Parts: sequence; structure tokens; C-alpha cells
Amino acid sequence: MARAAKTKSNGQSGGFQQSFNALDKVLRTEDGQTTELDYTEQTSWMLFLKYLDDLERQREDEAGLKGETYSPIIDDAHRWGVWAAPKTASGAFDHDRH
Repeated sequence: MARAAKTKSNGQSGGFQQSFNALDKVLRTEDGQTTELDYTEQTSWMLFLKYLDDLERQREDEAGLKGETYSPIIDDAHRWGVWAAPKTASGAFDHDRH
């Protein structure tokens, strides 16, 4: 994966790039990782899991607007916000659980 310029492109928000860069940094510093190719698979899985979580949230919102119930395919214990971005009761990032 080539390092992209740190500018926003195609109207994408900086939040995604910040998250991706943070993930990239963590994976790059893992033992046994010498090149970007070593952790491309892990990065791809992380992006896929984030996509699934966002899709679930969108479907929940749409069902709620229609007054319908929605049963997510991902249980609460495995939602993105629980394991990848845990929050405190106040909604701040929980650094102790990460």
C-alpha cells in the first residue's frame, strides 16, 4: 500500500484518513512486520469489518425511521464500537480498554 498524500481528496473527510493512519501505524509496529505487504491483509479485514458495522448502523437507522425493528447480523459484543473504538459512559474514547 503506497503512502498517500496527507491531503483530502474526493471530498473524503479527514476522520477516515486519521483512523486509517492510526491503524497503519499500529500494524506497522507489530513484531515481524517489515513491509506494508506484511499487514495488508489485516488492514483489509479491518476496513471490511468497519464497513459491516457502518452498514448495520445504516440499516438500523432506516428501519427505525420506518417504525420497523431490525435484527443486526453482528451481535452487540462484536460491534465495532465495542472492540475497536470503545467509549466511556460519557462517550469519550476509552484508552484503558483499547
